[in-house]
Amino acid sequence: MPKVTYRSHDGSEQTVDVKAGTSVMLGALTAGIDGIEAECGGSCMCATCHVFVDDAWLDKLPKLQVLEDEMLEDTACERQANSRLSCQIDMTDDLDGLVVELPETQI
Repeated sequence: MPKVTYRSHDGSEQTVDVKAGTSVMLGALTAGIDGIEAECGGSCMCATCHVFVDDAWLDKLPKLQVLEDEMLEDTACERQANSRLSCQIDMTDDLDGLVVELPETQI
């Protein structure tokens, strides 16, 4: 099963198994990771599952879609070049080892 490392704003990390086909957001919620609010439940209608993807993984992710790009304009923490919504990243075996950093706040 692919693994994702969630890095908190304070630098602490937690690595969890996330079943292929499951979003990075749902993986965090299932594992009880603090820092992902997911107010819309993963329907790309809020920006409360914002993460910063480790630069080494950016080229391996699905292309940023228009709706996600628009939602990223409304994040609580400033958007960066590596900002993504974790609800829009579905885990695959190719993403095994993915590292995401959680912003200081989501709301």
